[in-house]
Amino acid sequence: MNLDPTKMKDWQIAEAAEANLRPAKDLAAELGLNEDEWTPYGKVLAKVDVTKVLKRLGEKKRGKYIDVTAITPTALGEGKTTTTLGLVEGLGRLGKKVIGCVRQPSGGPTFNIKGSAAGGGLAQVVPLTALSLGLTGDIDAITNANNLAMVALNSRMQHERNHDDAWLAERGLKRLDIDPNRIQFRWAMDFCAQGLRDIEIGRGGKLDGFTCNSGFYITVASEVMAILAMAADLKDLRARLGKIIVAYSKSGAPVTTHDLEVDGAMCALLVNAIQPTLMQSLEGQPMFVHAGPFANIAIGQNSVVADRLACALGDYVVTESGFASDMGFEKFWNIKCRCSGLKPDAVVLVATVRALKAHGGAPKVKAGLPLDPVYTSENLELLEKGCDNLLAHIDIIRRSGVQPVVCLNAFYTDTQAERDLVKSIAEKAGARFAVSDHWLKGGEGALDLAKAVIASCAEPNNFDFLCDLNDPLKDRIEKQVKEVYGGDGVDFEPLALEKLAQFQANPETAKLPICIAKTQYSLSHDPNLLGRPKGWRMPVKDVLIYQGAGLIVPVAGEIKLMPGTSASPAYRRIDVDVETGHVHGLF
Repeated sequence: MNLDPTKMKDWQIAEAAEANLRPAKDLAAELGLNEDEWTPYGKVLAKVDVTKVLKRLGEKKRGKYIDVTAITPTALGEGKTTTTLGLVEGLGRLGKKVIGCVRQPSGGPTFNIKGSAAGGGLAQVVPLTALSLGLTGDIDAITNANNLAMVALNSRMQHERNHDDAWLAERGLKRLDIDPNRIQFRWAMDFCAQGLRDIEIGRGGKLDGFTCNSGFYITVASEVMAILAMAADLKDLRARLGKIIVAYSKSGAPVTTHDLEVDGAMCALLVNAIQPTLMQSLEGQPMFVHAGPFANIAIGQNSVVADRLACALGDYVVTESGFASDMGFEKFWNIKCRCSGLKPDAVVLVATVRALKAHGGAPKVKAGLPLDPVYTSENLELLEKGCDNLLAHIDIIRRSGVQPVVCLNAFYTDTQAERDLVKSIAEKAGARFAVSDHWLKGGEGALDLAKAVIASCAEPNNFDFLCDLNDPLKDRIEKQVKEVYGGDGVDFEPLALEKLAQFQANPETAKLPICIAKTQYSLSHDPNLLGRPKGWRMPVKDVLIYQGAGLIVPVAGEIKLMPGTSASPAYRRIDVDVETGHVHGLF
């Protein structure tokens, strides 16, 4: 089958490949799964029962564990998922039993600017249409579970307003006395719908709910998604769901989903969602797809259960973290690895000449608009200056105790001199280096990267966490800003200090990991500070608690939990062939 990315769009490549996809039963057999450990969803998709597999196999065997991260991206992204798929395909070409683990695409980016996050060219997860348009229903289940909690909250507030304590007691209810000004939870929708960020609900009469300010966030930013990504199994998922704080009472006591008696029903909606979906790369390697994106406003990792499952079944496991190493890898390093008990054997740092030129001072890359000619012509001066950002990310990964493998994701416009310059700078910094042409050539183009990763996995590392969880929350936030982001310190606003003091006083919340919400477009909080900014301080205006996920979330800068839709969104180019039913235009 002749698939040429220079002449075909991603969706055309994926569609052409669908006739030759491996049946799910063959993938399951190759992985060594028993028939009762997986459930088919059509011919080429399946759900895998993690609990059954790990109960049978245990976790004594562990495949080599590889994380893929990146430098600070432009608005177009730098091909982290594409590189993840290319590495999986390259390891497969070398005869390794490899499994990839990636996140399920969010409907927001799929129908907006970035597209589906399925990879690209000859390095994709397939089938593309299924992956992009709901897959096996996990994100829909998370949306429903989140919104059921909101239904329970608003209903309870309505009934407490309209009835006395005796009426409530007859129905087995105790007054929670919820403060309408301290509601912490929001509705969820998996689209970029900026008009729903801040709304008023309950307008009408006594029977139309409780009137209050509310709003939406995108589903993948919901605490329910973070819980799915971090839960060890169904039992752990169930326990975490009951700890979600949805509001506070007028006396300041937290009101949880357990208090609303909705946590069991939320879990019922997620029974199938806790099971990773088995898919495949274009070259037929097994891929586990689970959890969701957005490491700027969420944890941004595929799930702990998918990684543990893959490590028990494969010899090499390639997983992916959202956005750059200061965001996705930092959360992989200090949050996900704490939950999973897994430690990486290698870390791949993806870079592109395009992004490095942007950090060197080239005109801003804007999604939907043509690139400035400087990005498609040789300019070593801009490139060398931009490599300060690459060096910053090398230092971040090295701070974890792992020496990274720098992968230059090849673009056909790169010149040999540009590639040689990045190689020289990366190797001088002590990193391994490989150019990978997986977009154009699939696994064949990723052989050098695969060999570099195998060599890195063979060397011991000193992986360790950035902070001791016994250290004060404030100190841990400041250490992360200084030692990971390169800032001079943190300026906490009064509200943030008040909440930190509250969380620090509680022995259970004082030891929770830190999950900073900030822009993905800079090492700092300011998206306009490119490269490796110096002499800046991070403002923290608020600190949230995701008690079910087990996270303290400092909010730095202007972070929107509901992205906006652009003037030139992808949905304008997506349509259906009504004769065949095939979807086209996805990317």
